[in-house]
Amino acid sequence: MLKTINSLYDLRLLDELAQKETPIHRIHPLIKLLTTVVYLTVVVSFGRYEISALLPFVFYPVLIFTLAELPVVPILKRILLVTPFILGIGILNPLFDHQTIALGGIHISRGWVTFLTIFIKSGLTVVVSILLIATTGMDRLAAALRQLKIPKIFVLQLLLTYRYISVLLEEVARMQRAYSLRAPGQKGVRRSVWGSFAGQLILRTFERAQRVYQAMSLRGFTGEYNTGSIEKVGLSDFAYLLVWCLFFIIARFYNLPMLLGSLLTG
Repeated sequence: MLKTINSLYDLRLLDELAQKETPIHRIHPLIKLLTTVVYLTVVVSFGRYEISALLPFVFYPVLIFTLAELPVVPILKRILLVTPFILGIGILNPLFDHQTIALGGIHISRGWVTFLTIFIKSGLTVVVSILLIATTGMDRLAAALRQLKIPKIFVLQLLLTYRYISVLLEEVARMQRAYSLRAPGQKGVRRSVWGSFAGQLILRTFERAQRVYQAMSLRGFTGEYNTGSIEKVGLSDFAYLLVWCLFFIIARFYNLPMLLGSLLTG
């Protein structure tokens, strides 16, 4: 039960972090969304053997961490949750790509280079996506999507899915608490009751979702999720987008670590 409560706390932590007042939080959500999209597009566009060229893109999340005053450990825990999927995608590359490549005088398999590239690209994309939510919030992010003329049905599904996760975790916590009171001293839930436990969880969350929808309807919900008023984009916001996009483009077409190494070594 403690793990479920911690997961619920971690989920709500992102919403709490989005309420901070820092220079990054004050940037217009649409600008942050566009900057993140450009960042993800550029990072994904790199080839499977370009490791050194990806290193300058670490600067962006590090700077966001610093200026937004975000805790590093909770964000890294979320990255660890997707690490097994990343490893599962790239771990087979060394088995299929046996050709060698020279890096710094050391000959290694191209498969390991590809695996490392996938790991770095996946880690960067996950970190930046989490930072976008932690510095913007889902409500303001949904408003930015609506400003981009994204259909409201997709935005509404995104918001309700995000909110429903917390509802699901709350029901899991209640059921685990009730189970532990009826089976004191037992660790976890017995395998023999996993099926009935999952069935009851689905029914309880469905009923809870119905009550939430009825409450929203009584408060005037007609299909449009009200995210509040969003201020206009300012000159400083445009400057933020322009500077980062310029940096991303330069780092994409020029291998900055290699250029810097050539300057230092002559």
